[in-house]
Amino acid sequence: MEYTTLGTTGVTVSQLCLGCMSFGSGREWMLSEDESHEIIDRAIELGINFFDTANVYSTGESEEILGSALEEYDRDEQVVATKVYGEMGDDPNQQGLSRKSIEQELSDSLDRLGMDTVDLYQIHRWDYDTPIETTMRALDDAVRRNQVRYIGASSMWAHQFADALHTSERLNLERFVTMQNHYNLVYREEEREMLPLCEREDVGVLPWSPLAGGYLARPHEELETTTRGEEVESYGHGYHENGGQEVNERVEELADDKGVTMAQIGLSWLLHKDWVDAPIIGTTSIEHLEDAVEAVDISLSNSEMEYLEEPYEPIAVSGHE
Repeated sequence: MEYTTLGTTGVTVSQLCLGCMSFGSGREWMLSEDESHEIIDRAIELGINFFDTANVYSTGESEEILGSALEEYDRDEQVVATKVYGEMGDDPNQQGLSRKSIEQELSDSLDRLGMDTVDLYQIHRWDYDTPIETTMRALDDAVRRNQVRYIGASSMWAHQFADALHTSERLNLERFVTMQNHYNLVYREEEREMLPLCEREDVGVLPWSPLAGGYLARPHEELETTTRGEEVESYGHGYHENGGQEVNERVEELADDKGVTMAQIGLSWLLHKDWVDAPIIGTTSIEHLEDAVEAVDISLSNSEMEYLEEPYEPIAVSGHE
């Protein structure tokens, strides 16, 4: 495993972050607690020290599973991130980014994780019903109470993120140090505004869906043969549109030439991007996890990067919902 610095925090993290959305129940492809522990244990053996979850993943089960797995290790050696925003119950205050929601959801997340302090606390989406000043003050207080070390954000419009950063500066509040956004070889709309903004502001970038939900892990004609693949296409991200199929074919061609997997090429492309800190990889098997870790050692030339990127054409923005 190779390591990098998370944004401007000075914190050292593995170049791959293990996403924990598959830990829990509710969908066919999700893993039981025992299966999840096996993945987490193997990730740590492989050198991964960075884990990302959220309160809404299996309505808290993911946090509980991650917390119980990490009890077996030195907590100081792991970097844990979770999120807040999504609906957690029938109570209307169990969602959004009001002070009440943030404080009670953070307390619940810490209980499930079995931790006094979470390393990175992220807003999962933009809250149109709560002034950003209110949200930033609540997050700043959480840092001051030592419940949170750093704060981050996830998919939103660049102008919203710029507003949040400016609000922190204007009010002398803790600022977002990371952006977890939708970014991969067949979804590159973030390159227009969000990624240049993050680069300018020294914000760490943690792409979610780095393999486009599996679209970049196998030939496009085989996607419908997997349960997760059918689900990904139903999300409407448009991976197969506007050059997406040709990108997929070029990933397959280059993988064959190098004797590696398509997934490894897709991850390697991201790891070659200077503005990316650590892609968030979700997996349901040890084999796929080990495959992903090996991608860290794959080199792509400038011409190979250009060859993979050339067919891409703009598609509709997605992932902010």
